[in-house]
Amino acid sequence: MQYFFQQIAAASGAFFQSRFFCPAVSTRPIYGWVVLLTFCLPLFVFSQKATAVTSVSITVEDLDREVAFFTKVLDFQKVKEEKWVGEEVAKLFGLPEKKAGVEVVTLQLGKEHIRLMDFDGPASRPITSDTRSNDLWFQHLAIVVSDMDAAYQRLLKNKVAHVSTAPQTLPDYLPNAAGIKAFYFRDPEGHNLELIWFPPEKGNPRWQPSTVNRQSSTVFLGIDHTAIGISDTDSSMTFYRDLLGLVHGGHSENYGPEQEHLNQVFGARLDINGLHADKGFGVEFLRYIAPPGGRPFPADSRPTDLWHYQTEMEVDDLSKVMEKLEKQGFTTISSAAATIGNTKMFLVRDPDGHAVLLKSQAKNDSGKL
Repeated sequence: MQYFFQQIAAASGAFFQSRFFCPAVSTRPIYGWVVLLTFCLPLFVFSQKATAVTSVSITVEDLDREVAFFTKVLDFQKVKEEKWVGEEVAKLFGLPEKKAGVEVVTLQLGKEHIRLMDFDGPASRPITSDTRSNDLWFQHLAIVVSDMDAAYQRLLKNKVAHVSTAPQTLPDYLPNAAGIKAFYFRDPEGHNLELIWFPPEKGNPRWQPSTVNRQSSTVFLGIDHTAIGISDTDSSMTFYRDLLGLVHGGHSENYGPEQEHLNQVFGARLDINGLHADKGFGVEFLRYIAPPGGRPFPADSRPTDLWHYQTEMEVDDLSKVMEKLEKQGFTTISSAAATIGNTKMFLVRDPDGHAVLLKSQAKNDSGKL
């Protein structure tokens, strides 16, 4: 029992630490414990949980062009290139080929990593040109910048495709987001990305100039979160918080002309919730209160499609987590847990269809479903 309350106390600090848009939160004892138990108790009810959000992988068609874009325009560093081939790859991605293949490049920005995946075989299906930010297959990476004007000028120089009309500064009437600057754009294959700048007292403290040791010339700092379009907050909380053990870290309801120009959705009003694990970047829910009618995730989606993003998480007991997900009836992509290198992996879809890759060290987990 003492250990339980030690863990509660440790989580309390993580909970009240801003992860994206939250200002300083009152830590009055009664209020703090009520909120903490409301949002964090599921983390302790289940011992099996995600311990880190380690990466987001994105399916691409022209790997060289995509690597060049991320490294030359956004200052990512290429740290690894590998080829996955065989039955385990087919098993992981639910592909019909007995010996599927995918070329994987790992890129790093600051302390964070992403992976670009180029599958063998027929060309990947493209992202539809009429994709909007309220469609439920929408997902992006939020890249933190030290200077929004300098970062935007870099994008203009490289003729990057806009989603937002221009960088937007969120207004004072949105207290949990006031002063944050943001800009949505797309890479050469249509994947959604975001630039984000945090004012003092907003966001994770490590993005603040006073707490980050960086050269003044560094514009692109790292990845704060990945954001996903959702239809129902309670359903997404059940999956990410109650089953996977992520911690709820903040909430904001955003609206107004700046939000419309940011998302390019007229009349946009969003309910936004941020979650995180003990390590890694955050997962952000974007639920459109208005306008209604965002299109659902395509039912025939495959990992080879260019709209495939997979949020990757380390879990402390893969087989147990898989059992919980199976009991709840969530859709799986993998035909079974697959071992690649010394890592056991399994792909599942969240309530709206977004792909989540769960992984653990193979030597520590049976991975049986």
